[in-house]
Amino acid sequence: MTANHLLEIKQYGQSIWMDNLSRDLIQSGELKQLVETSGICGITSNPAIFQKAIAGNAVYDEAIEAGIRAGQSVNEIYESLVFDDIRQACDILMPVYKQTGGLDGYVSIEVPPAVAHDTEATIEAAKRYHAAINRPNVMIKIPGTQEGLPAIEAVIAAGISVNVTLLFSVDSYVSSAKAYIRGLEARVEKGEDISKIASVASFFLSRIDSNIDAKIDEKLKGIDDMKAREKLLAIKGKVAIANAKIAYQEYKKIVESDRWKQLAAKGANVQRLLWASTSTKNPEYSDVMYVDELIGPDTVNTLPPTTIDACADHCDVQSRIETHVPEAYHLIESLKDPDVDINLDQVMAELLIDGIEKFVQPFDALMRSLEEKIQQLTPVS
Repeated sequence: MTANHLLEIKQYGQSIWMDNLSRDLIQSGELKQLVETSGICGITSNPAIFQKAIAGNAVYDEAIEAGIRAGQSVNEIYESLVFDDIRQACDILMPVYKQTGGLDGYVSIEVPPAVAHDTEATIEAAKRYHAAINRPNVMIKIPGTQEGLPAIEAVIAAGISVNVTLLFSVDSYVSSAKAYIRGLEARVEKGEDISKIASVASFFLSRIDSNIDAKIDEKLKGIDDMKAREKLLAIKGKVAIANAKIAYQEYKKIVESDRWKQLAAKGANVQRLLWASTSTKNPEYSDVMYVDELIGPDTVNTLPPTTIDACADHCDVQSRIETHVPEAYHLIESLKDPDVDINLDQVMAELLIDGIEKFVQPFDALMRSLEEKIQQLTPVS
């Protein structure tokens, strides 16, 4: 029997979560099997995943019809479908949650993407989702936007576990970690328990390389100078991993700080870095490069099903999160070279806008397809 390399990763202090959820996966028993035999110890979902799961899938028809009979709105039907899937997934992962003392076993659900720039609406949605799902191992996803940061702080202070999503820049990761810390400190001030709260900071990878590689390909078209070409080619497919390794160094500084140690003494759980957007978009690159290069302690990697299969088959498992760190800093610095001239801050800002849009569009498409399905299933009076 061939070795499942996913199981080896846990030995290095990294947890593997799956970036996928659907009722088919739950009802077929596949999710339970992945948890029990393949080392999957968490689930992340987002509007794009639910759009694929629900649109045109007859498995949801009975629940939609029940919603119609109950006189529910399109949004209420959507939430009832999604909350039910999340609850069932939480129940399947509850043994992991208990075995790991609340380190793993989480299922993440995102607040509506349209509220990404509205602090109060984000707080309200996070609290409502948490109460409605009513499981200790649900994690509410909040985008790491400027408006999202005070929401993260408030939601953590309310005792709700948070997955900070759509992080691209190291600075935005550090800001999200500080928001987590402030939320915990607010609880401590009120004499409330902080030992049951967990958080991950979801740091996106492949989208960074896709964006920068496209810019490099464009620049290469007009450059004959071999030295300049070499500089550009040396960066291709390398920025996301370098950026992640630098973020991990910032994570270490945070957990080694006196401020954090005071919270840890009161039972606080570290906010782990989670590697997201880990399917390789360029066929020229290894299909597991965003796994192999970022294995290390106190991290999570969330993988779509195709990457789970690829990694189980041929991941080269070693702890590499702290290898080639000086080179990572050098690579990021080299983007400022006049021959390269790529503004990383601008790239990260573009990616955040694009990332929100990538969730808004499928959410809107799902609501439209759900509306059509409701019309089809509504009995003619």
